[in-house]
Order: sequence, then C-alpha cells, then structure tokens
Amino acid sequence: MKKVLFLLALAAASLSASAQTKTATATAQAAPAGYQSMMAATIQELMQTGDPAALKASAAKLERVATVAPTDWLPRYYQAYALTTCANTGPLKETDQVLDQAEAALAQARKLGGDESELLTLQARIDQSRIRVDFMGRGQEYAGRATEAANRARALNPANPRPYLILANNVYHTPTAYGGGAAAAKSLFEQAKVKFDAFQPASVLAPNWGKNQVLDFLKSSGAAIN
Repeated sequence: MKKVLFLLALAAASLSASAQTKTATATAQAAPAGYQSMMAATIQELMQTGDPAALKASAAKLERVATVAPTDWLPRYYQAYALTTCANTGPLKETDQVLDQAEAALAQARKLGGDESELLTLQARIDQSRIRVDFMGRGQEYAGRATEAANRARALNPANPRPYLILANNVYHTPTAYGGGAAAAKSLFEQAKVKFDAFQPASVLAPNWGKNQVLDFLKSSGAAIN
C-alpha cells in the first residue's frame, strides 16, 4: 500500500513538473520577439510620469501587450499599477472608475499566477487610493483594508520592501491625533529603506518600484541617507 501511495505521489509530482515546463514553454512561444525589451521600455515610461493622460496611454499599451503575451501576469500587473497612479493624480470624480479598472487588471494578473505578495501590495495601494475620494468617510475602512493586505503581503515575502512602504504611508497619512503623521511614520520609512537596500528583483521586469518615495520622505524629514 505504501509503495502504491509513493508511486502515485511520484506520478503527481511528475505531472506537475511537466505542466510547469509546458506553461513556461507556452509563455516563451506566445511572447513575440523583442517582448522583454518592449516591456522594459514601457515600464520605464510608466515609472517616469505622473501625468494622467500619459498613464492612461501606458495602461492602454499594456492592455495590448497582454494580448500578445496572454500567459504572463506582468502586463496586467503594470496595467493595474498605471491605472492606480492615474487615479491618484487625475480628476477626483474619475478616481473610483479608474480604480475599478485597476482592480479588474489586478484580478487578471492573479488568475495568471502572479506573485501574490506583489499583488496584495498593489491591492493595498488601490485601497489607499480610494481614500482620496472621501477622506473622512472612507479613511478608517480603506486604511484598514490596506493595512491588512500589506501585512499579508509582508508575511508571504518578508524581503519584499513594498508592503513596508504601504504601511509607512498609512501611518503618515493618519491624523496625528490617532497616532499618525510624519514623526510616527519615520521609523517605518527607515525600515522600508533597509528592505529596499537589500532587495533584489526576480528579473528585469519584476516589480521594483517604491524606493524613490522612501528616499524622498527621508530627505524631507532630515534623516541621513546612506
């Protein structure tokens, strides 16, 4: 009986490895020549702008990229990132609509097996962005959601620095009367910097955003930056 169970387990492992190999092969075949350089250029454009129109254009480009690499989660992830950033800088009346689009793209990235720690972190960023619409009415609820998602992301991958940034931002934007503000957030930003300094992205296309925001805060607060 034990021998039968061992053989069944061995067969299951073999099938799983075979499926993963086929998935990787399918991804490579589905992606056109020059896909990596095209994605890298698009990500660079995205990270260098805060203009809502440019961010929407990047999101639309990533939507098209997703159709030529349908098994890769990263185009959908960066599409969600672009839309979230757009929601933070665009007209207030469009915020929820744009964030709904971001959540839809994020859901697609999750279906494609994206890095769950990164997906949860971006979900937390979306939750934070919804506070913009109505700080008094939404602050407590969505800050709580963001904290929960960021803590889950941190538990999944303690080396990921982005959940630490989300948590620091949450405290920074919390009124001082409730334990928030710049002074309370400073140590969290310092922790985030330590994590960013040690972080190595999984690939040239893997999520690698957030460090500049940490450095900007520490510079403005007068903290020493090595």
